[in-house]
Amino acid sequence: MNSAEQSPKPVRIRREPPQFRDVEVRAVESAGPRLIRLTLAGADLEAMAAAGAAASVRLLLPPAGKTEIVRPTWNGNEFLLPDGRRPPIRTFTPLRADPDAGDLALEIVVHGAGVASTWAATAEPGRRAAISGPGRRYTVDLDAPAFLLAGDETAIPAISQLLEAVPRATPVHVCIEVAQPDGRVALPGRPRVSVEWCDLPRGAPPGDAMVAAVRAAELPPDARIWAAGEAAAVQRIRRYLFEERGISRARTSVRGYWKHGRAGETDDA
Repeated sequence: MNSAEQSPKPVRIRREPPQFRDVEVRAVESAGPRLIRLTLAGADLEAMAAAGAAASVRLLLPPAGKTEIVRPTWNGNEFLLPDGRRPPIRTFTPLRADPDAGDLALEIVVHGAGVASTWAATAEPGRRAAISGPGRRYTVDLDAPAFLLAGDETAIPAISQLLEAVPRATPVHVCIEVAQPDGRVALPGRPRVSVEWCDLPRGAPPGDAMVAAVRAAELPPDARIWAAGEAAAVQRIRRYLFEERGISRARTSVRGYWKHGRAGETDDA
């Protein structure tokens, strides 16, 4: 074996994310049977730029059983706690961000015993957390002939923002997977939109109904495609779009929002 074959593959170092800002819960309200809307406030949020359509923020939560925030360290590729474990971080699209008022609203789906679900279900005013971002906003192509927007319940805030950002004369097809029929919520009203609510079959892995809906959707030539949800499911969507359909990556934005079975870790994909 020559020296070139023995050389380790270079590690791609990702840029350092925006710093975390201290926040606390200002208000808690129910937005649906399994959807909790939290208003988070903090002096540092006054410096946060407007998020933009389908942008994301990282929410740093206290470790399980704790109330104090432990700041992680960025090692060039991931956040780590002092003991080497991954911190409880989740990524969300702000429902509303108001830098001037120093607050933002998040909607968190309560499902299972995930760290974010548990925290949201027990949240009360004064509870501490931290926010990093915003980032990963989606730039809407105003000249696109059509859009397909697909996601699970965690993607509803982003889909709602995109429906408001897409030109009203542009046709949009929306596919949203819900774990139960009562997960359906009102979306922004606009012309030329069709909404397909996809019930996840009992026992099926998260994302199955969303993947099936994308595969069955009619994709007009040059349509733009945005999809987000469980990481393994969106990987299946990527393979379908790129390998089976040969669709250009420039026409798509496919994001993993969370990872099934990894309740204590970051959900970035």
